Amino acid sequence: MRAAVVTFPGSNCDYDCYKAINDVLGEEAYFVWHREAELGDPDLVILPGGFSYGDHLRAGAIARFSPVMDHVIRAAHSGRPVLGICNGFQILCEAGLLPGALVRNRDLRFLGKDMLLRVEQTDTIYTRRYRSGQVLRLPLAHGEGNFVADRETLDRLEDGGQVVFRYVDAGGQATDAANPNGSMNNIAGLINEAGNVLGLMPHPERVVESLLGGVDGLPLFESIRDHLEGQDAGARAAAGEEVG
Repeated sequence: MRAAVVTFPGSNCDYDCYKAINDVLGEEAYFVWHREAELGDPDLVILPGGFSYGDHLRAGAIARFSPVMDHVIRAAHSGRPVLGICNGFQILCEAGLLPGALVRNRDLRFLGKDMLLRVEQTDTIYTRRYRSGQVLRLPLAHGEGNFVADRETLDRLEDGGQVVFRYVDAGGQATDAANPNGSMNNIAGLINEAGNVLGLMPHPERVVESLLGGVDGLPLFESIRDHLEGQDAGARAAAGEEVG
């Protein structure tokens, strides 16, 4: 698995993603600067967290126009997995690869704490190693993580099974008290209709080793690898090569 980690001015979680892929999974990750004219033919594209361009105008608004984003959009439209974490989620919404928008937190304060979220879908590229309804503990760090959308879009996301992660309490209930930023329907992460573009506000790359305080984020990256290995095995089988 080769993962392109796109780095913008102000990105600060790019190295965390790099380490998760290289050191923990034992796969290959490499950085792609925002002004690059190509991605280098990766299997996976990651837009990491941080404060691209200092969050001027609004989070992700300027990064969406970086030269590399034309190639990210092209990769997404071709069906390649694209993962946006925190600021990366904001950029995906600004680029139109995911619906809705991420605005200032409900209390207008920066949020930095661990939160609980429930796995809503397990039939995606990113979640097949989780259990349906499993409650995870992942860290949050954002000032603009309040997901908003019109009612028609929300209904479409819910009806289409596109809400992948939801903020919950210790009992697994999506209450208002468990909602850290005011996101509609307690949405913490969602996927596009095609199922290859995922955006989430929590940081799975920060909890991939016990040394870091937990491993709840590791199955997300393992799920991607499983998917890509399955694709490769299927392609080889179709070509008549021996698999296994």
